[in-house]
This record gives sequence, structure tokens and C-alpha cells, in this order.
Amino acid sequence: MLVWLSDYLIQFNSSFAVLQYITVRGIFSVLTALFVSLIIGPYMIRRLNYLQIGQVVRDDGPETHFSKAGTPTMGGALILVSIAISTLLWSDLSNHYVWIVLLVTILFGAIGWVDDYRKVFEQNTAGLSAKWKLFWQALIGLVAAIFLYYTAVSPIEVEYIVPFFKDVSISTGIFYIAISAFIIVGFSNAVNLTDGLDGLAILPTVMVGGALGIIAYLAGHAEFSAYLNIPNVDGSGEVVIFAGALVGAGMGFLWFNTYPAQIFMGDVGALALGAALGVMAIISRHEIVLFIMGGVFVVETASVILQVGSFKLTGKRIFRMAPLHHHFELKGWPEPRVIVRFWIITVMLVLFGLATLKLR
Repeated sequence: MLVWLSDYLIQFNSSFAVLQYITVRGIFSVLTALFVSLIIGPYMIRRLNYLQIGQVVRDDGPETHFSKAGTPTMGGALILVSIAISTLLWSDLSNHYVWIVLLVTILFGAIGWVDDYRKVFEQNTAGLSAKWKLFWQALIGLVAAIFLYYTAVSPIEVEYIVPFFKDVSISTGIFYIAISAFIIVGFSNAVNLTDGLDGLAILPTVMVGGALGIIAYLAGHAEFSAYLNIPNVDGSGEVVIFAGALVGAGMGFLWFNTYPAQIFMGDVGALALGAALGVMAIISRHEIVLFIMGGVFVVETASVILQVGSFKLTGKRIFRMAPLHHHFELKGWPEPRVIVRFWIITVMLVLFGLATLKLR
């Protein structure tokens, strides 16, 4: 929005041209989302407490979690509001990539809101049924993938690049749509599964989202993309503004969500943020790198799949409890130790993922 305003004001003062730079707007996007979160956060926590919108704790979970019952949840709405305000304020709204990632994020948040609503107000720990949740996720993911497929202006925009190799790319044709939808839905649920401890999911999301913003900027810059030998996706650089908003909103939310948490994000936040990571990776053509940087999310999801599969096939469990973070809790690790160690692992994976840009 301010890009359009700066276009007009430049004729009166050339200093407004600074708002044409993506890097500058990206920084302001981070700060805006952060400040919005910090300003709205206390009011939202008080309001959620007043309405008694508290966390419902599973009876079969770790005993240490019983004390979390009643902590305000659905705090992901704070993240989405902060992201939306900052993105709309600082991005070029004529860029279709901005709209697709923002709309997917909000729509997945809406699915999560319905899920949280049923858990909190209807006292239904299952929330929205898995069938309907997956249906709506798949529908939104498919629509987004179809849009990206048919708006692509070059073949490289629908090919999959392989890290560590300069000239290796995989063309999947129309199957790009199904694969992209799977990535969006898969990462949405992966972040949701990881969101089980105070601050466990949000900081890795911030780190991965920030890294994807850097990659999107490089992919949208003709000279940088040529130098790094990565796909040049015209217009993808504007995704930096959304990524900045995600980083700022995430850090603002972490201010209240750090151990011991004053508020939980709920499915409204987790489903939305996971989908956002998937869309950003697809736009920048770095889906495989997403799986590297988001390794914590991948492993958490794999632990659930393995646990369920093993129990159904053999009647035995591989882990004491899934997702994986609960396994370490039941082994006696204090919650902060699990959280910080998962954060450290994410730092290493994100750095490794960024290193693949040059290691080709």
C-alpha cells in the first residue's frame, strides 16, 4: 500500500524513493508486525482469559501438561492479524505472489479457527473431524497450486531443483499441482504436530520463514539468481515483505508464548504458518530445501506416522509417546531443554539449507 503512496510522493521529495527498495520495506515489515503483536498481545490475552477460551489438555498426555489447562489459546489470531496488517501496508499489492501466500495463510487459519472453536466452546478435544479438516486443506492447497501453475511464465517456475547440483531439475508437468498441494497441506499439519510445547513451533517457523524470505529475494533478483544458479522467478522478491511480517509477528508472539506460556497459538496459528512456509518454498522453487531447513517439523511428523504404523502392524510403540517432543519429555527431559535443543537443531538445519544455495 505504501509503495503506491511513495510513487505519488516521489514527485515532491525524492527521499520517498527509498520505499521502492524491497530490502527496506522488508525491514519495516518485520518491525511493524513485531510492534503490532506486542501492542495487541496483552489485550488479546486479557480478552481470551475473560471469555475463558482456555487450552484443553489431552488426558493421555504428559502429566506436566495438566497445569497448562485453561491457558488462553487461539493466539494464532494475533499472528495472523500482525502478518496481514504488515503485509498489506508494506508490500506491492499488484504482485500476485503476495496475495496467494497471504490468502492461503488466512484461509488455513480459518480452518484452524473452526477446529479450535469446537475444542474450546464445544469441549470436543477432537475438534474439527480429520476428514473435513483434510478436505478443506486439500481444496485450498489445490486451488493455490493450480493458480501458481497456470500463472507461471517460464518452465523453470514449475520444475523442481535439486540441491548441490547446478543443472539438475525435475519436470513433473501437470503433477506439479498435486505435489505442490501436498507440500502445502503436509507442512501445515507438520507445524501443527510440532506445536506441543511452549515456543517449540514458533521460533523454528520464524527461522525457516526468514530463510525462505532470503531465498525468495535472491530468486527474484536476476543477477543474484544467475550468480547462484538458482531459478529466477520474476516477482518472487516481493515475498520478502510477507516473510518479514511472519518473522516480526512470530517474534512478537514468542514474547508471550515463551516458557511458561501466557498464550498458545492453537490450530488457527499452526495450520496457517505451516501452509505459509509451503507456499513460500513453492514460489521460490526450493521445496527440497524446505524439507532440510524444516527438518524438525519433518521428524516430528515422521515420528507420528511411525508410531501409528508400528502400533497397527505389531501392537508395539516405537516411542514412549508421539510426536517426538513428548517422547523426550517422558524420558525425563525438562520442557525448556526439549524446546531449546530443538531450536538449536533448527538453527543448524537452516544454515545448512542456506549453504546449499552456493554448494552446487
